[in-house]
Order: sequence, then C-alpha cells, then structure tokens
Amino acid sequence: MWVLTRLGAKVLDHERKNMKLRRKIACTIWLVVSFELGISVAGQTKPQSELKTRNVVLIVTDGLRWQEVFQGPDHSLMNREHGGVENIDTLRTDFSRATSSQSRETVFPFLWKTFAHQGQIFGNQEKESIARVANQYAFSYPGYNEMIAGFPDPHVDKNDFGPNPNVTVFEWLNRIPELQGRVAVFGTWDAFKDIFNQKRSGLFISAGWDPIARAESRARQALIEDFYSTTTRLWDDNVYDAFLQPVVLDYVQAHQPRVLFVGYGETDEWAHSGRYDLLLRAAHQFDKFVEQLWNTMQSMPSYRDQTTFIITTDHGRGSGLTGWKDHGTEQKGSENIWIGVFGPDTQPLGEREHAPAVTQSQIAATLAALLGKDYRGSVPQAAKPLPDVVATRTSSTVK
Repeated sequence: MWVLTRLGAKVLDHERKNMKLRRKIACTIWLVVSFELGISVAGQTKPQSELKTRNVVLIVTDGLRWQEVFQGPDHSLMNREHGGVENIDTLRTDFSRATSSQSRETVFPFLWKTFAHQGQIFGNQEKESIARVANQYAFSYPGYNEMIAGFPDPHVDKNDFGPNPNVTVFEWLNRIPELQGRVAVFGTWDAFKDIFNQKRSGLFISAGWDPIARAESRARQALIEDFYSTTTRLWDDNVYDAFLQPVVLDYVQAHQPRVLFVGYGETDEWAHSGRYDLLLRAAHQFDKFVEQLWNTMQSMPSYRDQTTFIITTDHGRGSGLTGWKDHGTEQKGSENIWIGVFGPDTQPLGEREHAPAVTQSQIAATLAALLGKDYRGSVPQAAKPLPDVVATRTSSTVK
C-alpha cells in the first residue's frame, strides 16, 4: 500500500511538471506568434477607446534646418553672393519682417499660427529645447531609418544602402489585423522603396517619379501622368513636391489610410544647390501642403478630430555663409533637428522651452503610442515616446 501511494505521488508530480512544461511551451508559442503579428504581449498602452487618435500622419521635409523653422530667414543669405538669390527685393518683401517671430510666420504660417499654437514643437536651441539625430551620420537614409525603426543602425551608412534590414513601425503596424492594408507611404525620393523595404513589408509605397496611386478621376489621373512623364527632371531620383501632393490627396480621399507617411524633398535639394531663395519658397510651400492635407482630412468624418500629425526633418545642416548648403559628420550642427506634434491627444504646450532633449528615434514609439500600441514591447531597442505628447491618461502605461 505504501508503495502504491508513493507511486501515485510520483505520477501526480510528473503530471504537474508536464502541465508546467505545456504552459511554458504554450506561452513561448504565443510570444512568437504575437511578435510575428506585431502585437506586443506587453499589450496595448491603453484600449483605443481611451485615445481620441485613430489616425497618425508622419510628414518629413528633407534637411530643413531648425534655424529657419524657429528664427525665420537668415538675412546674411538673402543675397546673390552667399544665397544664390536671383530676385533679392522680392524675396525680402515676401519673407523679411521686423522680428524673427514675424519672419518665421511669413515662411511657416500654418506651423506657427495653428500647429504650434495647438500642439507642440521641439528643437529651438535658443530656448533650451534640443532635438537631435541619434545616428552618427546626419544624412538621409540613416535618419529615416532611425525615425521609423526607432533606433540608429550603424550598418546603414549610405543613401544607396539597399533594402532596409530593420522592420519599421509602419511595417509593424501593418501586421496588426485592424491596421493591415491601412498603412501607406508617399515620398518624392525613390529611395523610400528601400527604406521601407517594399518587398518584405508589403506596404503600399509611391515614391519618386512613379505615381502608382490612381486618381478617382480619369482626367485627373491622365493629367498627373502627363506631368510626370513630360516634365524635365532636375533630379532623376526625386520628384517635385508639387507633383506628389495631388497624388497624396487623391489617395487619402479614396482609401482613407489610418497610418500615413509623406516625405517631401525640395528643401534639401535647393540647399545643396546653394539656392537660398528657392529653399525658403520650398519651405513655405511645404507649410501650405501640410495645411492642405490637414484641412482635407479634417473635412472627412473618418479623420475629423481623430488624427494626429507628426512633422519633422531627417537631419540638420551646417551654418554660416557656406555650411548651410551641406550636412553630415563634417558639418557641425547637422545633428540638430526639430519635431512637432499636433492632434487630439497632445497637450497644447506650444513651443517647448527648457524641455528634456529628444531624438528622432523617439518618433516610432510615439507614432505607435498615439494609436494605443506598445512598439517597444516588440522592439526593445527602440527609444521611448516623446515626453508629454501623448495624453497623460495613457503615457504612464507606455513602456
């Protein structure tokens, strides 16, 4: 009898161990499946119902310095000798004002009269608000990878790097069932196809001189295709910002994506060309494009009061009479950028002053957190979300 009792106890203990093992295996399988689906086991930051934001748009204007954003035009460059300006009087009439705050409003009226007033903007170094890249290169591909993957990758060290080995927050969000097929990427630069790894990610991407988005109107589509095919190309790998805009607007109205990337490139191109006048005009037009996209989305019930915009740049530039034209490790100041957030879950703190330093690597987790998702739960190396830009009721649960 004693032997039977001991034997029964051993069998019971064996079954308990098997039960624990089965639970561990099941948990491991769930972890793997969750990662593949892009769903963090750490879970949602908060149920989506507790956030007003249902849609997020990340907008980037390439290589636009923080100096122009916060200080307005540099008067030492508004000339032919250092800024390549063709019509000096007209440029000064259009953008020069008595104070820097008035001048910056002439270049960026939507940014300063609406966006920053109702949202937040980081990066004015004169007010102790520092925004920087975390990567060591301070040029485009490394910058875009950092902002959409959430961390700098030292292996990504050139603009023609090829397909990005890192899964971006856009690809990660597209794996979540409720967002699958509702994520889209538009950009003037054809390298975005590699930066977002189109082949692996399966994302809808329209970039460069290939307007694959279809307009609802055949006449409008024919006109867009005619512009793309017949216009003399100043840059083979970068389409004009104005050509991209109608393609973006048509897609938004027809397909209503919930996660959208829009990348404009002329601010970088004109700076490299040494044309400060065209840089300012491209920056001013960028501001109009952001306003136009915002107003278009706010006119639609699926977006109205449910959409957050994040705007930024991929890198800074040098300073002085010649340094403004270029960027990279040899141009001091190229690491300095700016970041703005505007939407229903962002406190209206305006132009941030005496704020904690931030990096563009924080954009990925911020974008996900605004949708109630914990990106860092699946990608631990990603930087934490930007401080105080997601409503207090959710920020405490974001890892």
